[in-house]
Amino acid sequence: MTKFAIVGSGWRAEFYWRLAAELDGLDCVGVVSRRPKQLPVPVCLDLDECLRQAKPDFVVTSVPWSVTPGLITELAGRGVKVLAETPPAPDLDGLRELWADVGDKNLVQAAEQYSRMPAHAARINLLRSGVIGEVTRADVSSTHQYHAVSLIRALLGKGRGQAEIRAFRATTPLADPLSRDGWADPVEIKPAVTTIGTIEFDDGGFGLYDFTDNQWHNQLLMRRLLARGSKGELRDQDVVRLTEDRTIVRTEIVRRQTGYDLDLDGYDTDHITFGSDVLYRNPYQGKRWNDEEIAIATLLQDTAAWAQEAGPEPYPLADGIHDHRLALAIEEAADRDTTVRVNHEPWH
Repeated sequence: MTKFAIVGSGWRAEFYWRLAAELDGLDCVGVVSRRPKQLPVPVCLDLDECLRQAKPDFVVTSVPWSVTPGLITELAGRGVKVLAETPPAPDLDGLRELWADVGDKNLVQAAEQYSRMPAHAARINLLRSGVIGEVTRADVSSTHQYHAVSLIRALLGKGRGQAEIRAFRATTPLADPLSRDGWADPVEIKPAVTTIGTIEFDDGGFGLYDFTDNQWHNQLLMRRLLARGSKGELRDQDVVRLTEDRTIVRTEIVRRQTGYDLDLDGYDTDHITFGSDVLYRNPYQGKRWNDEEIAIATLLQDTAAWAQEAGPEPYPLADGIHDHRLALAIEEAADRDTTVRVNHEPWH
């Protein structure tokens, strides 16, 4: 049994203890909260008490951006393994200071789950197979900042290299019917800011970042994802590719979702295929989890294996830092209306 604790008791932290309760071999042994709360897991008001009594194998930090780097440094200084919610520090100075403090300890992973979401995992597996040749471009219009950068790097197969960034913003009116709090009543048309950025990696590969305010929740905004290769393109669920001379083939990525019509197995993700090839199988079939829950559960189990020295690093701190470094460069390029260089950093 792998034991973990959580520092923080908010909306994000709840995912971890709730999903762990459904996973074999994982036990959330404590939540550190500033105030007493009634939770289905033990609550401690003090980090020392939690570490002393619960003795977790790793700790999830789910606290505000400004608090995260200091907490990571404290835990790593005690020799505690950490899964840190992203970003690991809010600004460039904080990222550099955090790496100087804990980078050589190999105790910290970033809680970056997007590449583990079923559809994204399936796309990445397909691209790694070489079906569209060498991937040279990735466009992501779905989520924001470090999450989007993580996807761009994953689709391109890029590491923590140097890059050149350009960006701009535009403000336009847009209806905003949904937020985390639910439906707006009445719906208002509000100014919405779109940030578009480009990342040109020094060792080849081009990323396009496109995010509009509240794009996570606003279902009026279509999610768009594209990967271009030397022999074709993947766009959302469609793939077009050159298979031989004078032969262009178009194939769809298909998710088998149970529970529709007369399928009485219950609503669930089964698998994702490309022709006869299975790109992804849901390891939690029967739990009726959405994609975010599946991704976080996968990350939790991968972190547990790493904490027990039974598996690789799920998402090294250096990758989480680099994702946010590139995201900060996009914001800076848009703010200053200039090209921003991301040069060599210690975590490269």
